[in-house]
Amino acid sequence: MSRPSRLQRQVLSLYRELLRAGRGKPGAEARVRAEFRQNASLPRTDVLRIEYLYRRGRRQLQLLRSDHAKALGAFVRPRGPTEEPGGAAALGTSPDDDDGPKSPLDDTGAPEIRPDGR
Repeated sequence: MSRPSRLQRQVLSLYRELLRAGRGKPGAEARVRAEFRQNASLPRTDVLRIEYLYRRGRRQLQLLRSDHAKALGAFVRPRGPTEEPGGAAALGTSPDDDDGPKSPLDDTGAPEIRPDGR
């Protein structure tokens, strides 16, 4: 097996640092492991993406090390009971195609004028 590149060594070092910083903070270690597993399949040639994720991980490490961080979580949009993975965007439709409530502002940013004058 070939010797790891500088970037590979940096990524492994970041992984260890994130795990150490996450000890004792609920959800941190599991989140770190899941994030790294999710991106483990990136091709080695995708250096720009790897460097971007590395910088993002460095920022998260700074946040985890700060005294203000008590836990680590993720923002997840819950799926509706009939919503498929991929959602309406995968089918080529936009959320504006339905007859549900719309924004009071139209595409220009001006208030929408309703037929009843409100």
